[in-house]
Amino acid sequence: MDRRDLISSLPEAINCHILSFLPTKEAASTSVLSKKWRYLFAFVPNLDLDDSVYLNPRNKLDISTSFMDFVDRVLALQGNSPLHKFSLKVRDGVDPVRITSWIHNVLGRGVSHLDLHLDLESEFLLPSEVYLSKTLVRLKLYFGLYPSFDAEDVHLPKLKTLHIESVHFEKHGVGLTKLLSGCHILEDLVLDDISWFIWDFASVSSPTLKRVTFCWQERDEFPKSVSFDTPNLVYLKITDTVAGKYPKVNFDSLVEAHIDICLLEPILIDYHEGYGENDMVGNATDFIMRLRNVKTLYLSPNTLQVLTYSCDAIPLFNNLSQLTIESDPTVGWQSLPGLLKNSPNLETLIFKGLIHKATDSCGDVCLCKPHEEGEEIRSCLSSSPVKVIKIRDFGAFNDDMEKQIKYFLETMPNLEKMIFYYKPPRFEDFIEVAGGLKRLFSKVASSKCALRLILSQRVPLPIRSLTS
Repeated sequence: MDRRDLISSLPEAINCHILSFLPTKEAASTSVLSKKWRYLFAFVPNLDLDDSVYLNPRNKLDISTSFMDFVDRVLALQGNSPLHKFSLKVRDGVDPVRITSWIHNVLGRGVSHLDLHLDLESEFLLPSEVYLSKTLVRLKLYFGLYPSFDAEDVHLPKLKTLHIESVHFEKHGVGLTKLLSGCHILEDLVLDDISWFIWDFASVSSPTLKRVTFCWQERDEFPKSVSFDTPNLVYLKITDTVAGKYPKVNFDSLVEAHIDICLLEPILIDYHEGYGENDMVGNATDFIMRLRNVKTLYLSPNTLQVLTYSCDAIPLFNNLSQLTIESDPTVGWQSLPGLLKNSPNLETLIFKGLIHKATDSCGDVCLCKPHEEGEEIRSCLSSSPVKVIKIRDFGAFNDDMEKQIKYFLETMPNLEKMIFYYKPPRFEDFIEVAGGLKRLFSKVASSKCALRLILSQRVPLPIRSLTS
């Protein structure tokens, strides 16, 4: 039997490349394999350091010391060799002075990808050199309770991706503006858990940005003023509360948008800030109107409510070809007729669930409003250009769902495909749903409409179906 070590026989450059995909502690352990492997680790271009692999609740101090000593040894072993990526994840107990020295070390070696996850409970500021790096292409920052951004100067000429999470800006909106203004070729921006509702204004301004993701999950406050000056943005994903105002919104190049904005709960409104008991907080019209050029649009249940109660008009979506609607049993479809009427080139309509709150105002696209037998129903669906309907996460195939699907089939003349993605608990449920859908296709508005039922998860087949 051939027992040769094929890995060790590979060129050193390939072995270093393989080691670069391992967590640093595992990669470093290969140094004990043989003389050839002893110093090979020194040339690994990626370092992935996580103090959680050292965690032991019995003695956290010893664990932190062991981790810090390990990082010092690794960096000393590598010397001044070039470094591509440095990822550091630490919790409280790691000496901030040591952290600063590690960051200085990798910046001096020309690191291009820097990922810092600093969950510290003591005050800490990143060294200013981070914001003046001439080599950084990707920067990801996660700060805990106290660390914050307070840089006097920002100059990151090569940075293309910036991901900041739970970062506190000392100068509020001005701090974010300064940070973005120093990133001259930035293309991808992620702002996660950034509490810009406490600022006087929030502004995302960059002529080079192509992708922006913003996520603020807390819904008990609303931002006062939010602006987007992003003329070349092609992708937007936002989770937020409707702002008090949107002074400037530039989405002229936007192609795809995932919008989850919600209204502030009325009971949480702070009336002494200029809002009366019956006033609607914020107006999303200026924001929604600037989405008009998108080709792909996703709307959450929260956003459907915003379109109904906090938007003066729905724009004409001339370019929209794919629309995704996420349904919720507590939210109605009042805004859906206007969306469909103002989407003259819509080809694909996707529903994540079909159950919604019954109202008198969404009868154009469903049968919520009672109709007398024989009464002609005039629906916006009869002039809809939609060719494909996809239905995901529809749950149980009940009478309400059957009526809704039948209404689509009987009303939409251009429909070519209706595709269902089903997660049945049993294979028998899949067969039952398939039979129910087949019955619905006895009468359709479009003779060329086809049905597809797709299993979106594996289910065990009954023994009889395998032997029959």
